[in-house]
Amino acid sequence: MKGQPRELVGTVVSANMEKTAVVQVERLARHPVYEKVMRLRKKYKVHDEENTCRAGDTVRIVESRPLSREKRWRLKEILERSGIPEVGR
Repeated sequence: MKGQPRELVGTVVSANMEKTAVVQVERLARHPVYEKVMRLRKKYKVHDEENTCRAGDTVRIVESRPLSREKRWRLKEILERSGIPEVGR
């Protein structure tokens, strides 16, 4: 990993794990043959040290060293809070 680490913006879809959130990142790509614009989604497991994320939040994540078997991203900042109230955390 040289230079600046990658940063992505996505929506938290799950914050039920301890110190981990699942963030869905959406991007647009053109189909190689039919040239239709497709909406592609990918989910990333993100390290959230203080458990500050809630489902529905818009967050910025940054690439990091491997933190567990599936976690390779860290929470950088929460850009926008969801209007959904927090349930039993």
